[in-house]
Amino acid sequence: MAGPNQKDMNSAGSAGGDRTSTTLSRRRFLALGSAATATLAGCAGPQTTQQFMNQTQPVFRATDNRGAGLTAASSYYDTMYGPKLDEPFPLPAIPYQEIDPAFLRQEVADPTGERPGTLVVDTSQRFLYLVRENGRAMRYGVGIGRAGFSWSGRAIVQWKQKWPKWTPPEEMIARQPELERYSAANGGMPPGLDNPLGARALYIFQNGEDTLYRLHGSPEYQSIGKAVSSGCVRLLNQDICDLYDRVPTRTPIVVI
Repeated sequence: MAGPNQKDMNSAGSAGGDRTSTTLSRRRFLALGSAATATLAGCAGPQTTQQFMNQTQPVFRATDNRGAGLTAASSYYDTMYGPKLDEPFPLPAIPYQEIDPAFLRQEVADPTGERPGTLVVDTSQRFLYLVRENGRAMRYGVGIGRAGFSWSGRAIVQWKQKWPKWTPPEEMIARQPELERYSAANGGMPPGLDNPLGARALYIFQNGEDTLYRLHGSPEYQSIGKAVSSGCVRLLNQDICDLYDRVPTRTPIVVI
């Protein structure tokens, strides 16, 4: 299987954006998907649902009141976003109280109308959906960089990687010469807690070609739900670990 193209862009910085509603009609969602164009652009032991079967899942919706975190701790999210010590680079707990609760992982009614097993990235709302059976979907909050907005269409998850290396593209090195030490010629940045691709990466191909579009983890938890300076689609590290084990290679993905 072909490995990833090494032009993965960094994910750094943030800029907020208001949204008015998280519920998309199936008609609007499908219309957006069919109108998407494929313009190539570059970027840079999980919990399972069964673990939470006996707990009450909070359900949150995006509102106009941006930036309002949870007012109290949640045992549900304490478990979901607690430390992951069984990793090569143990992941620290995420202070989820500092994140808009609409962007915390949760099962919701599926707004996409896509077939179960499909990934759908709604770049305007900052949500990623994994469509499930019976009209349900697992929803993850994401941060979207410039490259995350510049590709849309239908493709597949061609390749997956745990703790990937990161190699900045030449354009980024030209702007930030200090990144030369992580160039492809120098072997890239090794995996670790500070690596911009985080704990996992999913590599998106279309018609056998690398789109340079990535779904990946990020240590910058405060950027979730926001438009950020660069990169593709970033998730909380605990969320990308969860998604990684739910999604096999050849999974279809729709980006709108």
